[in-house]
Amino acid sequence: MRRSHRNCPFPDGHPHGLPLDHPSRREGRSAGFPGFVGRVDELAQLARLLDGSRLVTVAGVGGVGKSRLAMQAAAAVQNRFTDGVGLVELAAVHDPGLIGHALAEALDITHRTSRSPRDVLVDHLAERELLLVLDGVEHLAAECADLVADLLAAAPGLRILATGRRPLRLPNEATLPLAPLSESDAVQLFADRAALTLARFRLTDGDQHRVQEICRRLDGIPLALELAAGRLAGLTLDQVLERLDDRFRLLTGGGRALPPRHQTLRTTIGWSHELCTPPERLLWARLTVFAGEFDSEAVEYVCSGPDLPAESVPGVLAELVAQSVVSRTRTPAGVRYRMLDTLRVYGGEWLAALGDDMRLRKRHRDWYMGLATWCELDWFSPRQLEVAACAESALPNLRAALELCLERDGDTHLGQHLAGTLWFFWVGCGRLAEGRHWLDRALALPNAHAPSRLKAQWVLGQVALLQGDGAAAERVLHDCREVAIRTDHPVAVAYAVHRLGSLALLSDSTPRAEDLLRGALASYRELGELNSNVLLAQTSLAMALAFQDRGEEAVRLCEEVLESCQGNGELWARSYALYALGYTAQMAGDRATARTRLSAAVSIAHRFNDPVGAALCLELLALVTAETGGTAEAALLLGAAAAVWDELGVHLAGLGRFGAPRELCRRLTVGALGSERYGSLVREGRALLLDAAVQRVVAPPDRCPPVPQGRTAEQSAAPTAPGMRKPAGSPIPQGGETAG
Repeated sequence: MRRSHRNCPFPDGHPHGLPLDHPSRREGRSAGFPGFVGRVDELAQLARLLDGSRLVTVAGVGGVGKSRLAMQAAAAVQNRFTDGVGLVELAAVHDPGLIGHALAEALDITHRTSRSPRDVLVDHLAERELLLVLDGVEHLAAECADLVADLLAAAPGLRILATGRRPLRLPNEATLPLAPLSESDAVQLFADRAALTLARFRLTDGDQHRVQEICRRLDGIPLALELAAGRLAGLTLDQVLERLDDRFRLLTGGGRALPPRHQTLRTTIGWSHELCTPPERLLWARLTVFAGEFDSEAVEYVCSGPDLPAESVPGVLAELVAQSVVSRTRTPAGVRYRMLDTLRVYGGEWLAALGDDMRLRKRHRDWYMGLATWCELDWFSPRQLEVAACAESALPNLRAALELCLERDGDTHLGQHLAGTLWFFWVGCGRLAEGRHWLDRALALPNAHAPSRLKAQWVLGQVALLQGDGAAAERVLHDCREVAIRTDHPVAVAYAVHRLGSLALLSDSTPRAEDLLRGALASYRELGELNSNVLLAQTSLAMALAFQDRGEEAVRLCEEVLESCQGNGELWARSYALYALGYTAQMAGDRATARTRLSAAVSIAHRFNDPVGAALCLELLALVTAETGGTAEAALLLGAAAAVWDELGVHLAGLGRFGAPRELCRRLTVGALGSERYGSLVREGRALLLDAAVQRVVAPPDRCPPVPQGRTAEQSAAPTAPGMRKPAGSPIPQGGETAG
């Protein structure tokens, strides 16, 4: 399975699988998942169920420990599956149309095509032997059941372990109803969590009966125990018991229709809620508008008001963290906060009861509209990698903002603007398929606000052409240009013409591409535009010149781009300029320079998770490697690039001149290695993680393949593919059109 350890659901980048009879399990602990306590019998039963059924669901009330049990079981059995374990957390996915995207993301399937996510998943999983953990299916049960049925039918080596408040109710589904912890395990869990809250806490013989009573009154529900243990920061065990007794009498837990254990959990959360101060309860309710991770600045803007001043929010948030209502973690984007889904649902009911939910959702939308605008503007700056990490962290909240815009009459223009503003994320950070999803939805709605619609159109055109959907790209870009000319929006005209030039370049209409790109660049200069898109237009023009054997002109253009990148701290567009310079160096026979330029380019593209840039560089590096004697390594790199193109769903590099390096490399390597050896190495390359493939070409020189001088007789006689001949000599902008 082509996946990175950073997406592995287990600690330290890998699962710690131990035999189910390991002494640590018999003692009620496990090394498989930090903090996991007990459940020895349930783990054994779950392992047996997974042996006998391809679909197993762990069912139980919220807070009973379904997710942790599933991940612990997956860690224990993961070695039984050739392609390992994939974890998909569905709690933050509310749009049924994004379930497939969530699965593809969790499995590291780079889905950027116009095909449906379901079809991509079916193809990807068809020949794999994999355990897929679907965590939290209850709110999307019907849609998940349909997808699960299709995947199991198409992939005989696939097994699925789901968690939810009820089974999926599919044929041959095995279910493990999960009960609360036994008394001994509950006491151990409470003691472990209490020690985290209060460093001096030790479970003594004198305290044993008090802890047992707390666990009994809380019915051994893990979430309830953790909340109660968190209270020891300010209360004694006797005070916890006293307040528990009071709250059981005061809170009904939601009515007689709910199961007793659900009432107990609700009472426990309500008890924790009641022990909060009024500002803490208010912030708890307001935080429920966030999806996934959020930062303190967003909390201050969205949740503050006359009754909760902005300057008091950090302190109140810290108190909620201390009480285990909110968790705090450090991420690549900085410190982020998160609320358990069960606590979010409870707080959301209070927010609705206050009649404040829509106002908070609008404030949430406005913050993330502003964040997207800031990210777009700062994309063209030295903070580009920071912007990429920020957008990745904010994605669940950006989705929520898009959803609100597109579900409310009168807000369509905001949804179109937001979907277009995120062009840098869709295109630059490997999110083509999701970008297409939102852009298609936004443009399907009527909107008289021309600037936002035009921006969404040219962005959709760019996404579609990178997906290989040339017909859709041409259609939407022509419409964008015509409407922009008619309504006098010159910025949109320039961007549409630019993308039409890129489409012509990919379609091998090189002279037309040159004319369109020169026209777009002239418009950019007249309008005073300078951003990543403008630099990409210059690089595309350089490639059009190189394809016409005008290498010296192409080099001059690319050097201008690199100078501009250096002055503005731009990295992403720099990678494409380096690719173009690598291409011209290879054309001129300067393979050392070509390797240096291309290695730098692929490293940058990989840092941004840009598959198009990475695949183009790998193919050209493969040719350079083959021409310098490393035919076996070249075949392997071709395989790695082919895997990236397969995930994209179309060989963009197979179109016209862009396909020349790959085709020439294939001929050289087959001639040197023979078809059988070549095919074996390509298959080996396809199986490489992209991380590993990139590392092979950016490794220190002493670990790179040897680079002999000159060409062998066989290479000199090798056919030259077309195109490889040596040359002869924070507020939202009112206009909605800002591109970078």
